[in-house]
Amino acid sequence: MRSGDGNYTLSLRLYAIIFFLCSLALNAGEYYISYRYITKNALLYNESLQISKSMQKCDGNPTQSIVFETVKENDDLKTIIDKNFDQFSNFVSKVGLEIKHYEKTTNYINNSTTILTLKTTCFKVDFNDSFVKIQALK
Repeated sequence: MRSGDGNYTLSLRLYAIIFFLCSLALNAGEYYISYRYITKNALLYNESLQISKSMQKCDGNPTQSIVFETVKENDDLKTIIDKNFDQFSNFVSKVGLEIKHYEKTTNYINNSTTILTLKTTCFKVDFNDSFVKIQALK
């Protein structure tokens, strides 16, 4: 579209807005995240955090969300979660953390095992310039 003075500024602005919206859509994604924390006799035995980009669109509505600030633009999701792990673990406990505890006493010796598990759950992740927003899908 040409403006009254013959310039194409309006059409350039529309293209810039469309490009900006498309770039925002490309920075959003869905990830599968699972977490497992195992203790034996009150000592950490194993801990694993698995993050995988979803190949298909996840079904569900966004429920709870958490926002993390990012320092570098090229940080991946695992790096961001590792930097803010305490906040992320509190967030995961609200989303749906399963706890199993086993205890056995033999000859007056007590052995216990506790397993915290976040089953594989789909999260919507929006990357922006200075923050990352993570939403659980249910």
